[in-house]
Amino acid sequence: MWGRRKRGLRGWVIMILNRQPRNGAEIMEDMEVMTHGWWRPSPGSVYPLLEEMVKDGTIRKRPDSRYELVSSPDSDFWTRAWRMGGGPRTPQEIVQELSGLTAYLEDLRRTQPTATGPIQSDLDAVADRLRKLRN
Repeated sequence: MWGRRKRGLRGWVIMILNRQPRNGAEIMEDMEVMTHGWWRPSPGSVYPLLEEMVKDGTIRKRPDSRYELVSSPDSDFWTRAWRMGGGPRTPQEIVQELSGLTAYLEDLRRTQPTATGPIQSDLDAVADRLRKLRN
């Protein structure tokens, strides 16, 4: 399981660094912002990955302590990175991913009853869109 998560985290790091050089803390902040606050990786997972990516030549650490990609990803990169990162590829896998994310929100609401209140209208909008997919 960790291997799949690590590949997923690696894809996020590459996506962020493709935009601009960042240090480890900025990468974690970007991930939190991009996931609307539901995920912020720990320093214990990000920094070892950054060191590994430097060693394998994917990224380099600049003198200002920011990391940057060694080369720019090609046009097919994002498709490969998504698949390597364990992202869904088939409609069934997408539904499984949605199910897992829904379980997370259910757990969050159970443990923090007011946590989903601020996003209720967004949840309703997504639920409406999913209902429209029914035959």
